[in-house]
Amino acid sequence: MTLTALVLVLISAFTHVGWNVLGKRDHPTAAFLLVATLFGCLCLSPSLLFFGRALAVFPAAVWVWLGVTGIFQAFYYVALAGAYRMGDMSVVYPLARSVPVALVAGVSVLLGQRAQLSFVALAGIGLIIVGGFVLPLRRFSVQWSDYRQRATAFALLAAVGTAGYSMVDDHALRLLRAVPGLPVSPVAVTLLYAFFEGLSSALWLTLWIAWRSARRAEVWDVARFHLGRAWLAGFFIYLGYTLVLVAMGFAANVSYVVAFRQISIPLGALAGVFALKEPRYRPKFAGVLIMFAGLVLVGIG
Repeated sequence: MTLTALVLVLISAFTHVGWNVLGKRDHPTAAFLLVATLFGCLCLSPSLLFFGRALAVFPAAVWVWLGVTGIFQAFYYVALAGAYRMGDMSVVYPLARSVPVALVAGVSVLLGQRAQLSFVALAGIGLIIVGGFVLPLRRFSVQWSDYRQRATAFALLAAVGTAGYSMVDDHALRLLRAVPGLPVSPVAVTLLYAFFEGLSSALWLTLWIAWRSARRAEVWDVARFHLGRAWLAGFFIYLGYTLVLVAMGFAANVSYVVAFRQISIPLGALAGVFALKEPRYRPKFAGVLIMFAGLVLVGIG
């Protein structure tokens, strides 16, 4: 990874932790994340005015992938909200963020990109995964009851969503950046892509929420009592993930971006412990140190 990619991903990590704290503390529902997503799209809407001419050269396949990534993102939001309603952020967040590293790296190997993953980077990814599984433990002995919880199951489902949209976004953006005679810069086309990605995820979230009256009522609850924080969360969501999309253009393999982005794992665990006053089990802090070592290996790999 280049220095530019590292800096962009680091900023993204802080914003990602910020909106997760807001979502966990204030209103962990799909409705909250729908309102946040819509506001994030509003923040990105000026890209249509300044760079909309590039839409004429968007390949048809990119529009298909935008629909697919929206499904993965909506799935991620729904699962994450469910996990936060049932468990601590300092447990849910590490699991939801660490498992995608293994999933994305595994898919990269299956797609014949093993040569782009150095041994050092793979070792770092391994440490990130180990650290992610140490964090949920309440004591330094493996108790399967620490994992056999509904919150854990939802966190793992959220991880599948993260891995899915990360892989789809990387593929779609590579298609876009390879278009001959692209009339705007790679950063500009990334902003356009992020805008339509937000619309896609908002559409699928709306369909999910509209399915039940109780979920529809939650939207009005957010609008009446949590609108300001939902808007702030939306700004953080799309600032952070847009930076990640830009960073993908400076990395040889998406696995590096997804892996180093996991620096948000120790930050998120610490935010849960100190900002949300969650239990301070020793394995949580041990997991932070293990993952930090893994992140260093990924950064130099």
